[in-house]
Amino acid sequence: MTMFQGFPEETIRFFLDLRFHNEVPWFHAHREEYEAYVRRPFRELIEALAPTALQIADDIDTRPNKCLARINRDIRYTRDKSPYRDHMWFLFRRSGEAREHSVVYWFELSPEVVEWGLGFWSDNRPAMDALRRRMVEKPKEVQRVLTQSGIPDDTLHIYGDRYARMKPPDGMPLNLALLYPMKEIYVKRIGTSLSECYKPELVDIVSKDFLRMKPLYHLLRRAADEGMAQLDA
Repeated sequence: MTMFQGFPEETIRFFLDLRFHNEVPWFHAHREEYEAYVRRPFRELIEALAPTALQIADDIDTRPNKCLARINRDIRYTRDKSPYRDHMWFLFRRSGEAREHSVVYWFELSPEVVEWGLGFWSDNRPAMDALRRRMVEKPKEVQRVLTQSGIPDDTLHIYGDRYARMKPPDGMPLNLALLYPMKEIYVKRIGTSLSECYKPELVDIVSKDFLRMKPLYHLLRRAADEGMAQLDA
């Protein structure tokens, strides 16, 4: 196993070149660069963070080939027919579970930003309904999780679209009332300089954030499981 030494500067250069030459012949001619400057360092980062992921939950899939996104885009249902992504990400989620129903840790690198976080992949109404029930029935438990995780703060912010007409119950604590009408919830690290991705210490920064969000992961994980159980009932 090769230790992660940071992304080489050629990673961003490859993404920028691909952005302006997003064609199959160009990519095939530069496949070795993709393997060396994108796929290999991403796999090394996944391997470096795998012990942290398994410390959070032992059923998280940490196999690089299962975690890393494909460079090829699905262009069947989009007007943009560019065949390749000009950025890359990976996900840590429960083994064998579809990402649409899962809770995911994620990391993404593009020419503009380096970001990572935790949350639902997309709108997950069953899971969010389960979380809303918990906010009503056990508000102190949800507040305790947010306090333990220290979220939100200056570096980790909570995001998610909201239902315009969904109102929180009267008397709900303000921090829960803000979450109650959300269609999905995800937490994202902001304000990280792109230069941090070139350093091996990136592993420590991401690992620290992933562990910090562990209580929130398990709260969302329970909501996802309860939501799926309601669907199956």
